[in-house]
Amino acid sequence: MTTLSLFELNSLIRKTVEQTLPDACWLQAELSEVNENHGHCYLEFVQKDNDSHKLIAKARGQIWASRWIYISSHFIRQTGQPLVAGMQVLVQVRPTFHELYGYSLNVLDIDPTYTLGDLARRRKEILRMLHEEGIDQMNKELPLPQLLQRIAVISSVTAAGYGDFKNQLETNDKHLAFYTKLFPATMQGDGVEQSVIQALNAIAREQEQWDAVVIIRGGGSTSDLSGFDTLLLAENVAQFPLPVITGIGHERDDTVIDMIAHTRVKTPTAAAEWLIHHQEEQLNIIGDISDRLLHATRDSLLQATTRLQAQATRLPALIMTRVSQEQTRMARLQNMMQLSAMQIFTRCHTMNELMQHRLQTATSAVFQQQRTAITLLQSNIQAADPIHVLQLGYSITRLNGRAIKAPSQVKSGDIIETTLLSGTVLSRIEESKN
Repeated sequence: MTTLSLFELNSLIRKTVEQTLPDACWLQAELSEVNENHGHCYLEFVQKDNDSHKLIAKARGQIWASRWIYISSHFIRQTGQPLVAGMQVLVQVRPTFHELYGYSLNVLDIDPTYTLGDLARRRKEILRMLHEEGIDQMNKELPLPQLLQRIAVISSVTAAGYGDFKNQLETNDKHLAFYTKLFPATMQGDGVEQSVIQALNAIAREQEQWDAVVIIRGGGSTSDLSGFDTLLLAENVAQFPLPVITGIGHERDDTVIDMIAHTRVKTPTAAAEWLIHHQEEQLNIIGDISDRLLHATRDSLLQATTRLQAQATRLPALIMTRVSQEQTRMARLQNMMQLSAMQIFTRCHTMNELMQHRLQTATSAVFQQQRTAITLLQSNIQAADPIHVLQLGYSITRLNGRAIKAPSQVKSGDIIETTLLSGTVLSRIEESKN
C-alpha cells in the first residue's frame, strides 16, 4: 500500500480534476450565500431534494473581480435585480481543486434569462396559489370612491419617488385637493415583506380615514424587487379592505403585488398622475350631471312659464264663466233656501200648535191629579184632627201633658187631665187596672 502526504493526495486530486473534468460546464443550482469582498464575489451553491427539500449537494464558488464587474452589471441590467440568496441560477463554471483551499467552482458567466424564467415561475406559482385561495381578484373588485382625496402612502421616508409623488399632487394644474399621510416602510432588501405588511396593518386600524392606499418605490435603484414577490405580502394586499395602487418604479416587469393590486402604474409620479386624472374624470362627470340638471331645470321652468302665460290669457274668460256659473248656482240655492224656509216655518207652526195642545192636555191632567191628591190629603188630615175625635164622643187623658194609652202609665196618687169636647176634667188616681 502506497503512503502519501496530504499535499501529495490533494495534488493528485487536483491533477485528476484538471485532466478528467471539462474546462467549463453549465451548472443549475440555488444560491445560498452571496458575499462581495475586495471586488470579488464569493458564492455558495446548493441543491435540495425535490420532495424533502433537504440539502443533497453543496459547493463553494467565486467570481473574480475582473469578471464580476461585467457579470454583475449585465445580470442587473437584464433581470432588474442583483444576485441574492435564494435565486435559482444557471452559471458557467470551471471546477477547480487547490491543495490548500480545496474544491471550488470558478464562475465564468451567468445566464440571466434562466433566472428570469425562475422568477417568472415563482410569480406564476404564487398567483396560482392566490387563485386557489379565491383572493387574487378581491382587491381589484373593490369599488373606487368617486373622489379619491384621502391617500395613505407606503414608501421609504427618504425615497425621491415619494417627494415626486407629493409634489405632483400638490402642484396639479386643476388645483385639486389631496390629503396624504406617509406610513414608512423598507422598500428594498430582505425587510420589504414584513415592513410593508406592518404599514398595511397600521392603515387598516384607521381605514375609515382613507380612500385608497398607494405603494410607491422610486428615485433610486430598481435592482431589488424580490421583496414584492412573496406569498405573504401578496395575500395581505389581495385581501386589503381599501383599493391598493402600486407604483413600484420598475419599467420592465410586474411584481406579484402589481398583479393583484387594484391598479398598477409604473412610477410614483405616474401614481400621482393617475389620482389626478381620476379626480378630473369624476369632477367632469359631476359637472356634466350639474349641467344637465341645470338645462333640465331651465327647460322645465320655460315650459311652466309658457303654460302659465297660456293660463293667464285664458284666465279672464274662465273667471267670467266661473262667476256666471256661481251666480246661477247661488240663485238656485237662494230659491231653494226660500222654499225651504217657508216649509220649515209652516212645519214649525204646525208642530208648535200640536205641542201647545199636548202641553195643555198634559197640564190639565196633572192639575186634576194634584187636586184629587190634595182633597184626599185634606180628608185624612180632618179625620186625624183631635177635635173631630172629640166630636165623636171620645176624650183625651194626659199625665203631665202626655197622652195616656195604657193603665200602666199611671200610678196611685197621679193627677190626670181629661179633655172633652166642651172642657177639661182633673182626676186623682186611686187605683189602675190593666
